[in-house]
Amino acid sequence: MKAKALICDEEQNFSIEDVEIQEPAADQICIKTMYSGVSVGTEFALIRNKISWGPFPLCTGYMSTGIVEQVGSEVDNFKVGDRVYSRGGDGLTLSDGTVVTAVTGGHCSRMVIDPNSTHGVAAIIGDCDMEVASMFVMPAVGLYGVDMANPRMGDLVVVYGCGQVGMGVLAACVHRGCRVVGIDMSDDQLELATEFGADYIFNSADVDVLAEIEKISPGGADVVFECTGIPSCIDVSISMCKTLGTFVWQGNYGANPVEFNFLSAHGKKLQMHFPCDDGLQPCRRAVVKNMAMGALKWEKFISHRISYTDAPDMYSRINAGEKGITGIVINWQAKGDE
Repeated sequence: MKAKALICDEEQNFSIEDVEIQEPAADQICIKTMYSGVSVGTEFALIRNKISWGPFPLCTGYMSTGIVEQVGSEVDNFKVGDRVYSRGGDGLTLSDGTVVTAVTGGHCSRMVIDPNSTHGVAAIIGDCDMEVASMFVMPAVGLYGVDMANPRMGDLVVVYGCGQVGMGVLAACVHRGCRVVGIDMSDDQLELATEFGADYIFNSADVDVLAEIEKISPGGADVVFECTGIPSCIDVSISMCKTLGTFVWQGNYGANPVEFNFLSAHGKKLQMHFPCDDGLQPCRRAVVKNMAMGALKWEKFISHRISYTDAPDMYSRINAGEKGITGIVINWQAKGDE
């Protein structure tokens, strides 16, 4: 079966390539992709070899929406025409036979997947917009961290890093009734944090964030989510916690060991949480339902809506460090799609 996919080679060159994907087996379905969301953090960690899930060439992307095209004989909970959201696909090869590592292959015009695996497929809830729903993983990752840490109503919560995951954390804490502080180095991100309900925002390049937290809550915050994934931000985030507070390792720090000030965390008797992944279907369903209801206005986070034909240029711009790019959705239904 033919499709088109966004491919990255070992030299970090990006291109749209014709690919072959397997026909669905009895326990699989084939989805025609409508939109795929871009995860700047994890995808570019893979692209830059900060983390590795397999050899180049790669087809990244792990959140998308589409229409079911084919259904295997053993699948009885999906039918052709269903609107679905998916964690990705597998089984891609280039036209010359080169095997593509699907990590997890979401930036592809079609995908074949076992819909009933832990990272499978689910029906879109109600009339939720498919473009917005294609960004479902990042707020689900944030929601899972919040569910683990369990901040309570009235708690002071610090979200250090207001990217896609951090904004998911921030929104979930606002919904719980927490007082929320958003910290970032981007004024654009901080403006968005205010729109998502942050009570306080601070640009860490302009102010002493530790002093500002002390003004709000002498002794520190109840819960601090370190969402940047940058090792140099760990100790300052730990310092914001109050004694007997909670610290959440919400960022992905890659394969290399990280260090932190043990005595600071030890002296404060902190509880720590290490969320990983998106909380599986309960968290995914919650965020898509909130999108459908209008309780989670994730469309505010989409800064760029592009055709798949423009995706290589966009990825090159991100890889070169261009600022002002937050949420990106790729439209796979442009003219000329297979």
